[in-house]
Amino acid sequence: MKLAYSVAALALLATTAVAHTASAQTPPAQVGDWRTPDPQNVLVIETNKGRIIAELSPQAAPAHVARIRELTQAGFYDGLTFFRVIDSFMAQTGDPDNTGAGGSDKPDMTAEFTFRRGADTPLATPGKTGSNETGFVGVLPVTSQPAALAVMTADRKVATWGNFCPGVLGMARASNPDSANSQFFFMRQYYASLDKTYTAFGRALSGLDVIRAIKVGEPAPDPQDRMISVRLLADLPADKRPSVQVMDTRGPAFAALAAKRRAEMGASFSNCDVEIPVQIK
Repeated sequence: MKLAYSVAALALLATTAVAHTASAQTPPAQVGDWRTPDPQNVLVIETNKGRIIAELSPQAAPAHVARIRELTQAGFYDGLTFFRVIDSFMAQTGDPDNTGAGGSDKPDMTAEFTFRRGADTPLATPGKTGSNETGFVGVLPVTSQPAALAVMTADRKVATWGNFCPGVLGMARASNPDSANSQFFFMRQYYASLDKTYTAFGRALSGLDVIRAIKVGEPAPDPQDRMISVRLLADLPADKRPSVQVMDTRGPAFAALAAKRRAEMGASFSNCDVEIPVQIK
C-alpha cells in the first residue's frame, strides 16, 4: 500500500495565499502574437463543474508529461474524483482508489523538480527575484539561475524550476521525492513552498474558475466532484475538438501585457500576476 500523498499537508505551513489577479484588459495583438499548441500536449478535462483545458510542459518535466499522456490515452483518469481539495491551495485527483493512497500499475517516477535551461531556451518576459531570473517557458511560469552562470557549468545550462502559480499542474507524491505515480493537482492559488519540491508539468489554459469551484474538503465531502473524461486534444474527433490559440509568451503583445501588470503591481509583482490570454472556439 502506498503512503498517503502529502501535498495537502503543506497547506498547514502557509501564512498567506496570494490570489491570482488577471489584467483587466488585454492589449491589441497581431496574428503573430498567437500560437497553436501541440495537440499532443493539450489535456481536455471534462468535469461535473465544467471544462478545464491545460497545456503540458515537456521541456520542464518530460518523463511526467509522458506518464500523463500514457495514462490519459489508456482512459485511466476517466471518472476519478477530486478527493482532496484545499481552498487557497490546490485540488488533487488521479487516484484510482480516490483516497490519496493509490496509483497506477506503472513504476514510480524520478522527480523532475528542476530542469536544465540553455541558450536555446530563453526566458520569455524575463524579470528578477533576488539574483535569480523569472519568466515563462511556454505557459509555465518559472524561476531560473542567472543565464550568465551557464559559462561555468559543464553542460552550459542552468537550473530552472516551475512556479506553483494558479492553474499550474503539479505531480503529487509521498514523502519520498521519487514516489510520483499517477496523482496530480491543480493549483487554486499561488503556493511558493512547492517550488523545487514538487514536479510542475503544465498549466491550465482555461477553467481556473472550474478548478476554484471544485468542492473543498480533506477528504472532500461526498458526492465528490470528478473528472468525467480526460483526453488529449489530438485524440478527440475532429468535430468535437476545440480550436485553441494561446498568446505566445515570447511575443511583443505578451511582453506589453506583462509590463502593464508589473507597473500596476509595483514591488509585489511576480510572474503569477500575468494571465496568459487564450482563444478557444
